Amino acid sequence: MAEGAVVVEQELTDRPGERDPRAAELSAAVDRLRRALATHPARLPDRDAAEDELAALDAMAGAGEPELSRLRRSLLLVAGAVGSVSALAPALGAVRAAVERFDVERRDEERHDQGPGAAGAGSGG
Repeated sequence: MAEGAVVVEQELTDRPGERDPRAAELSAAVDRLRRALATHPARLPDRDAAEDELAALDAMAGAGEPELSRLRRSLLLVAGAVGSVSALAPALGAVRAAVERFDVERRDEERHDQGPGAAGAGSGG
């Protein structure tokens, strides 16, 4: 785990004791990629950087509603470190999909907050 990284469980849903499913998905995907990276025999020059960013992603998932730009930055650093290793591609793809769920659901919430007909507002002529 990255130095100074702290993992904190926090209630992220409306129901006490339940964790945000997006955060759980991200943590599981990060764990799969960590295991795949740990068992990959090739020397990767940026392995330490990838492990540090995976620890950061996991900490963000456990700490609450993560900042999307920070999730994306960590994903980019991990992809840069391991992206050319085809054996790690499926696990990296799962992390990417988990990060994207935060963006998709945020956009859906914004549309919902705008209410019906908000998409066409201001376009009258």
